[in-house]
Amino acid sequence: MKTNPERINSILVAAVASSLFSGVLASSAHAHDASAERVKELESQLRAMQENMQMMQNGMQAMQSELNRLKSQPAPVVRTNESIQTRGEGAAMAVAPEPIPAPAPAVEERKKNNMVFFRGGFAHSSQHRNGMTFQSDVVPVGAQDRPDKNAWYFGAGFDFNLTNDAWGLAPKTSLLAELMFEYKEFSSTVQGNALANMPSQLAGGALNPHSVSVTQLSVYASPKVKFMEGSRLRPWIIPAGFGVHIVSPPGESGSFFIPGVVFGGGAEYRIWKDLYAGIDARYHITGGKKDGVDVDGLTAGGYLGIGF
Repeated sequence: MKTNPERINSILVAAVASSLFSGVLASSAHAHDASAERVKELESQLRAMQENMQMMQNGMQAMQSELNRLKSQPAPVVRTNESIQTRGEGAAMAVAPEPIPAPAPAVEERKKNNMVFFRGGFAHSSQHRNGMTFQSDVVPVGAQDRPDKNAWYFGAGFDFNLTNDAWGLAPKTSLLAELMFEYKEFSSTVQGNALANMPSQLAGGALNPHSVSVTQLSVYASPKVKFMEGSRLRPWIIPAGFGVHIVSPPGESGSFFIPGVVFGGGAEYRIWKDLYAGIDARYHITGGKKDGVDVDGLTAGGYLGIGF
């Protein structure tokens, strides 16, 4: 059987064409599938962007609502801070308002309402001091001299502040506890009786008196009321306080402790910072003589104080 070359060529051409057509169809189908996948991927990314935009919009609305609420309050506006939270790879940033605590107020310098003070001035006794070694009823022998009624004094003390408004009962009125000591000297040249004679006239000696110092130490614990809190000038009073007086020489029976009551008043002025200057007057009552000794009297003078 003879083969026709033209027919063979036609068959070959048809086969090649068929093969090419099939490849084109396959390529077209593959390209179509790839395009569809790409479109789906783009749609997915678009939806994610829309969700992120919605989240950002919700966060901005919440922050605006919080700012409006804070502005409507009478208290100082509290600043807000943006809290950024990352949620997974490629997630959007969400804004959430968070109040920042208001800064603590500056601590005010503590007022120095306590005080240490130093006093000095003039003292006067209601009666002459009698005792064992000068003018004496027990030993009426010798010079029998008497000290003067007047004296000088110095002392010091502390004021401890308890309240600046009398526990709510009296505005600008401070109540303090005062603790103070005071030294008085009436004389250091009093000529004594026979007991202060060298040798004693009771032993047959001649009149040869020596000098006797007449002194008194007092310790007080008193409530003090100061007015005009916050002012540079502050008057004050002591309604009643307790005092103990120690006398030298002692009384006829050897007693030297004498209790009593003190009343006082004065005023002080703040000179500079915590430095004060003041004047005061006090009256001391012991209820009469004790073993022949009467220390009732008054003191008047000035003082310098330092606040602490």
